[in-house]
Amino acid sequence: MMHCTMDDLLALRAGEASVWARRHIEECAPCRAELDAVYQRAAALKALPALSPARDRWPEVRDSLRTARRSRHRAWSLVGLAAAAALAAIVVFRPGASGLAYAEQIEHLKRRSATLESELARLPPEGRVMSGREAALAALLEDRIAVIDGELVRLGLSEAPATESQVLDLWRERVDLMGQLYTVRLTRAAYMGL
Repeated sequence: MMHCTMDDLLALRAGEASVWARRHIEECAPCRAELDAVYQRAAALKALPALSPARDRWPEVRDSLRTARRSRHRAWSLVGLAAAAALAAIVVFRPGASGLAYAEQIEHLKRRSATLESELARLPPEGRVMSGREAALAALLEDRIAVIDGELVRLGLSEAPATESQVLDLWRERVDLMGQLYTVRLTRAAYMGL
């Protein structure tokens, strides 16, 4: 014996069933039980509470993003200000003007150079995008530092002793170039962090 399909049962419920389905439902107890189950499912679905969408959370998300952006901007502004102050201190308070002995001046310049190198190493990696102008400037500064390093090595290995002023000038120029390179990379890192 053939039974009613789900389509037949739904058509019966809607009052649009075929003559065969109407006759069959009167004679077949399993199909009547299934039709009752369809009515019960429909009633259970109608009894479910109506769901409304959650309230709009965009204003909260927007405010948290703005707060995070402001704090990041403030932090980078302070770092940039500190770097500018350090660079100004290097330019204004150059060793030599204070009358320090030659060895003390060289030692001070070497420490300053090492500090700048460690600060450069702590900046974000170079994998980020930088403009062509910034890349060219950074490459030029790095090349000039390499030339000075070569000159310092040459003076240290040469048999003829270099004058104190030559060595001091080279170290001062190296520290100045390192400060400029730090400023270029720090500025780029600050823009990338926005």
